[in-house]
Amino acid sequence: MKDQPNSDKKPLYRVPNIFAGIPNLVFGESTRHGGVSLSPYNSLNLGGSTADNPENIAENNKRFFEALGIELRQVAKSHQVHGAEILVVTEPGRFEGYDALITNIPDVQLSVTIADCTPILVYDPVKKAVAAIHAGWKGTVLQIVLKTLELFKQEYGTNPFDCLAFVGTCIDECSFEVDEDVAGNFQSVYKRWDDQKNKFFVDLKSANRDQLIEAGLKSENIEISPYSTVLNNEDYFSYRKEKGLTGRLLATIGMSTQS
Repeated sequence: MKDQPNSDKKPLYRVPNIFAGIPNLVFGESTRHGGVSLSPYNSLNLGGSTADNPENIAENNKRFFEALGIELRQVAKSHQVHGAEILVVTEPGRFEGYDALITNIPDVQLSVTIADCTPILVYDPVKKAVAAIHAGWKGTVLQIVLKTLELFKQEYGTNPFDCLAFVGTCIDECSFEVDEDVAGNFQSVYKRWDDQKNKFFVDLKSANRDQLIEAGLKSENIEISPYSTVLNNEDYFSYRKEKGLTGRLLATIGMSTQS
């Protein structure tokens, strides 16, 4: 990933290398830097589901999307519910109840908010379609990534073999400590037992990467963020580490008609 710094020379957002150099593809993953929100939401809180000042959230979104060359009127977002519902987006706007968005319409910028859950961005360079997916542990278990790629096929005739994907910054395996009620939903390859803590640890990045591969993507066409919302908390919001009093990050992808 490559830093895109703000005036303080801290990263305002980072961009995956997997999409680098693709004409008219707009993408990025925000950090917590460069906004106007005060503690505990400092500073680039992009999530409306927090108790942060709505004016600050609006200004933060304006700053983030302007840095990408995107106007707010182009953005499509949904209130996420940790499910597996996928919306075929035909116009920008604010939607309700979807954890994945797909479109093949230029100048519609798909976005998902995160603060430990896994964001996944997908681009089909042949059929010119994009997806933004929010996969918490529930969405991962419900195979939202696999279902999104299936809908890609149905709607756009996508061959996943052609696609590029980014598995974004989320809670890391060594920090996602859970009990049997959560761990029991995952195959053994994605969890480990810690005798000292009497807890399981679950790897959401690997689980979602493997859903992409199962859907038909080539492993070399998948990039995984090296960052962690917990271990790199100075740059990212973590709901778990900050005990719920924190902001929201945003991952976004879209196709622009502006050269």
